[in-house]
Amino acid sequence: MTGEMDVTQIQKILPHRYPFLLVDRVVSFEAEKRILALKNVTINEPFFQGHFPNWPVMPGVLIIEALGQAGGLLAMLSIGGSAIERGLFFVSLEKAKFRRPVTPGDRLELDVEVLRTGSRFWRFKGRGMVDGQLAAECEFTAGMGPEK
Repeated sequence: MTGEMDVTQIQKILPHRYPFLLVDRVVSFEAEKRILALKNVTINEPFFQGHFPNWPVMPGVLIIEALGQAGGLLAMLSIGGSAIERGLFFVSLEKAKFRRPVTPGDRLELDVEVLRTGSRFWRFKGRGMVDGQLAAECEFTAGMGPEK
């Protein structure tokens, strides 16, 4: 698959649901290489009530989570089959940097590339972009959950 996916297709792969599903669309996908996904940031997000009431900013940890979910989609789509039932979980996070705030009305582009694959662990580099500007970046490792 190299084409787009909408949120109903994403929900068939990721276990996350509102308010914690942070990927709205997949724009492109290349197995074991890269995924480009989108998160449409709206004022209706529940975290904006307290972060921060007078200046709504998407929490950095949720930007990282969105990159992680995109990485999970990349791995699940690459492997398929029982991998979807097992899930993929954060193992480590390195080199996280935040470059600009993400605010309501932004379209957060989630660009995740595979640095290394294995039978159980995947290593990724993720970049969150808004209007061509780097908002956040990190490297992370995720591991397959136990077989059910």
